[in-house]
Parts: sequence; C-alpha cells; structure tokens
Amino acid sequence: MQNPFGNNNDNDQNPFNLNNLPLPPNYAKIVNDQGDLRIAKVGFSWTTLWFGPLPALFRGDYYNFILMIVLDLDYVLVAMFFGLNWLLEFPWPSIAFGFFYNMMYFKHLFNKGYHPADQRSRELLTRARYWKE
Repeated sequence: MQNPFGNNNDNDQNPFNLNNLPLPPNYAKIVNDQGDLRIAKVGFSWTTLWFGPLPALFRGDYYNFILMIVLDLDYVLVAMFFGLNWLLEFPWPSIAFGFFYNMMYFKHLFNKGYHPADQRSRELLTRARYWKE
C-alpha cells in the first residue's frame, strides 16, 4: 500500500498506525487503555453552531446529545410561555453550545478513561484548560 504521508515506508504492516497522521494545529488525539483513538477539535465548535446537537449524535456522544436536546426544548418552551417569540428568531442555544461543546466532549471522554495520546495533544489540551496534569 502506498504511504500518503511521505515517510518513505510504503510497506507498513500496520495500516492503522496513526503516528504520522497530519492534524491541523487545533486538533488533539486522545486514547484509552484499550487503544481506542478519538480525534477532535479543541476550541469553538462550528459544526454545533450550524447543526445544533447533530455533531454529538454523529460522534456517539449520546449524553451531550440528550443534554443539548433537553436544553434546546427548555429554551423554546420558556420563550413561548413568556411570549418572547422574538428570541426564537436567533439560535442562542447553538451559539452557547458552540463555545462549550468540544470541551464537554473531551471532559466526558476523560471521565471514561481517555488521556492525551501524544505530547502535542497533551500541551494543546492543557493550554486550552481541557486537561489538568
């Protein structure tokens, strides 16, 4: 198999070796003791801003998906109860979750036993205050 990462090793026996995976500077790799690897963005979640709770569903993050659905429904019910329909014209909950969702996702995985996979990810997560040594 041809190696697209340019380290002159075209006969790699382990096709799932992700050590040379090129990541954007704001993405971190985390891994658990069983070797399950997750790669996610650190910082503002643009996908949550545009698509609401769907990114959490696609990541298999059902806890945060249900939390976002419930809080979105609460927002709508309170706005309708008090007759503040103008609040429904702008997606305030999506903006709030855009700022916090990636942090919530990482913290939830850390509680499940995940930890940074490499030094670059550890430094990025520590600088963003997602991970504490």
